[in-house]
Amino acid sequence: MKIIQFLLGLLLIIGGFTLGTAFSSDENEKQQNSDHISAQSFDQDQKRITQPREETPLKLNHSELKVIDLFQKAAPMAVFITSTSLAQSFWSLDITEIPKGSGTGFMWDDKGHIVTNFHVLEGGQKFRVTLSDQSSYDADVVGYEQSKDLAVLKIKAPKSKLSALPKAISSNLRVGQSVYAIGNPFGFDQTLTTGVISALGREITAANGRKIYDVIQTDAAINPGNSGGPLLNSSGELIGVNTAIYSPTGAYSGIGFSIPVDVVNRVVPDLIEYGFVQRPIMGVTLMDDRAFYQKGAMIREVSKNGPAYKAGLLGVKRNQNGRYLAGDIIVGIDDKKINSRLDLEEALESYDYDDQVKIKFLRKDKIYEVDLVLDSME
Repeated sequence: MKIIQFLLGLLLIIGGFTLGTAFSSDENEKQQNSDHISAQSFDQDQKRITQPREETPLKLNHSELKVIDLFQKAAPMAVFITSTSLAQSFWSLDITEIPKGSGTGFMWDDKGHIVTNFHVLEGGQKFRVTLSDQSSYDADVVGYEQSKDLAVLKIKAPKSKLSALPKAISSNLRVGQSVYAIGNPFGFDQTLTTGVISALGREITAANGRKIYDVIQTDAAINPGNSGGPLLNSSGELIGVNTAIYSPTGAYSGIGFSIPVDVVNRVVPDLIEYGFVQRPIMGVTLMDDRAFYQKGAMIREVSKNGPAYKAGLLGVKRNQNGRYLAGDIIVGIDDKKINSRLDLEEALESYDYDDQVKIKFLRKDKIYEVDLVLDSME
C-alpha cells in the first residue's frame, strides 16, 4: 500500500514538472514571437520616418499657369525706384541724403531707359533703380512731361539685364478684360495684382492741373508705390502706366487709374530724343473763351509763316474805322467738334507734329474747311 502511494506521488511530481516545462516553453515562444513582431514594426516605422515623403503633385489649372508665366516673363522688366534729396546740416555743413519717395518703373528698351511717373521723381535730386535681381544702379533723368505724369530715367547696367517690355495698343481695349499690375506697393517689391478694366475714357488731373484724357480705370489693387509700374494685358504686353488711385485714405479702394499706352508711345520717344515733348501746334494764339459767347475757339493772332498762316486763317484785326473784326472761329478738327479753346488744345494732343489735319472754321457766318500740316513747338 505504501509502495503504491509512493509511486503515485512520484508520478504527480514528474507530470507537474513536465507540464511546467511545457508551459514555460510555450510562454517563451510567445514572447519571442512578440519580440519579433515588435522588431518588425519598429523597422517599418523607421523606414517610414527615414524615407522621403512623396510630394503631392502641384495641381494648377490652365489660367493659373498662364498668369504665372506672364509674371515670370514680365517681372524682370519691372524696377523699384527710390529718390533722395540733398540737405546741408546747419551746424556741420555736411551734405546728407534724405529719402524722398519711392515708386515703380519699367524697362522701355535695352538701352537702359526706364519709364515711370513724373510724380515719382518730383522733389528728388538723386535717383536709384533696383532690378528684380536686387542689383542697383544710379539713374539720370532724361526728360519728363508733367502734364502727362510721365518721366524717363536712364541707368548704366549690363546689356544682359536690360530688355524692352512688349507693348500693345490701348485703342482696342474693352471693359471687362483681364489686367495685371506689377509694382512695389508700400515698398514690397515684385508684387503682382490682378483685376479687370472697369472703365475707359476717364479723365484725371496731372500735378500741373492739366487734364489727362482716355485714362484706363481698373480694380487691380494699386497702392502707394505702384505708381509708374506697368499695367499688362493677358499676353503680358504693356497697355498702361499705373499712375493714381481714388481713395480718401490714400490706400486701395478698388479704383485705380492708368495712363494708356497710346499716350505713352507718343510722349516717351520725344523725351528720349529731345528731353521734352514736341507739341504739335497750329501757329495761333487763341482768345479767352470768356471774351465772346460763340461756340468754338477764336483765333486772336496768327504766327507769320506758321501752319495757320500758310493755310490762310485769320486772327482778330482792326478795320479802317478802328473797329475790331472777329478772327476765324475754329469749330472742328477732323471729326472732332471744337466748342472752346480747351477743346482745341485737348484735340491737338492726340496728334503728332507733321500730321495733316482738316480744320473747320467759321468766318462771317459761313463754314469753311482747310487742310494744314501741324508744326512742332521748339
